[in-house]
Amino acid sequence: MKEATGRSLKWQLIRRLLILQSLMLLLVLGIMFVKGDLFAFRSTDRTIEALQHAIRRDAAGQLQLRDTPELTSLRAAEPGLWFIIRDIKGLQISEGPVPAIFARISETLSGIGQARFGSTVDGAAMDRPEARMRTVYTPVGEMLVMTGTESSAPPSIVALGLLLVLVKIGLPIIIVIALGILLATPLVVRGAVAGIAKAEKQAALIDIGRRGVRLETIGTPPEIASLIRAVNEALRRLDDGYERHQRFLADAAHELRTPIAILGTRVAALPHMPERVQLVADVARLTTLTEQLLDIERLRRDNVEFRPVSLLALGRRVVSDMAPLAFPAGYELDLIHAGPDIALQGDEAALERAMTSLIQNAIDHGGGRGTISIHISSGLVEVSDEGPGIPPGERERIFEPFYRLRPRPRGTGLGLHLVRQIVDLHGGRVTAGASRAGGARLTMDLSSGALPDLAAKAV
Repeated sequence: MKEATGRSLKWQLIRRLLILQSLMLLLVLGIMFVKGDLFAFRSTDRTIEALQHAIRRDAAGQLQLRDTPELTSLRAAEPGLWFIIRDIKGLQISEGPVPAIFARISETLSGIGQARFGSTVDGAAMDRPEARMRTVYTPVGEMLVMTGTESSAPPSIVALGLLLVLVKIGLPIIIVIALGILLATPLVVRGAVAGIAKAEKQAALIDIGRRGVRLETIGTPPEIASLIRAVNEALRRLDDGYERHQRFLADAAHELRTPIAILGTRVAALPHMPERVQLVADVARLTTLTEQLLDIERLRRDNVEFRPVSLLALGRRVVSDMAPLAFPAGYELDLIHAGPDIALQGDEAALERAMTSLIQNAIDHGGGRGTISIHISSGLVEVSDEGPGIPPGERERIFEPFYRLRPRPRGTGLGLHLVRQIVDLHGGRVTAGASRAGGARLTMDLSSGALPDLAAKAV
């Protein structure tokens, strides 16, 4: 299964919110621009600029207007064009239907830089004419220009105005919006997925030894809660299926126990012949398999009583029991103990079976030579051999039920799985590694249940 490579939810929200907010801002600015709230498509200032470029004097010093392209276009586009041009000496030129009130006012505005007339919020005066006055500088001197005629802006000026609106208004607002989104979105996302983080921690606790764990939906968004409920339902189905599977194995072991015992009795009654030896070995293998299945079922139901157990005393007993099997197979057994006699709370029978399975595994896979070392210290039990060892990629799989590293006529494939079940029951962990001689090293870490003060009372 490919690992998810999707982008972060936080950055997806930031990008989408920023794009949406920017588009909304541009839409609002566009509407305001078209309506003329941000840009004057018609303005008296452009009329004044066209007149400014056309002003000149004749030989007698009188004011005149040159027929510039701008002025010619203005006269053609605005039939009602009117204006008054006056210099600082009082010389004046005018054109068009100048309102009488502005004709009189222009004579009194010397020294005024600019002014606007007629604009008012008084409803009764809204029908009065309006005018714009500005003092401009021309090659023939300082002029006072007054007009009430508005002229349209050329496309180049409209484009420039739009660019200025975007740069001076749109861009600063977008920057502020982006900063707000960058600061607020992580906080919002963190608060929204707080429940998901809790569910993630709960999911990390789920494994084959901790069934029944469910993910909480408290504090999660409804959209995520539905997914968590679906996951919980899937976990329930898996638990039910595992329970049925385990019950079937236990029932099968119980049902097979009696027929196998009867078969063993009948094989033992056979006369001595080569086939009888093989049959006895096969019956013993079947007996071991059923006993291991029943042990797994017993451990799964947690019907065990924990009592103080001395690992050293237990190790000595197991080594003594396994020596008759190890010596004929070509091995020496070496029990090494370091530190005080550590006692722990546990099921003595289960721990004895686990230690026995580790030594039996070393006998079966240690290469038929060398020393099998059993090292006991501080709640740890290490069993090492001098065989071919376990490849790194297989060191976790050997604890799976019925898994075999190499095909063998003997064994059931349940021994190390049973060891893991027993160690899990005691709150410890079992790992596989390499010994100093290059063989296999299997370690049971039971230190979590160590009781140093009970060492003297342990069995």
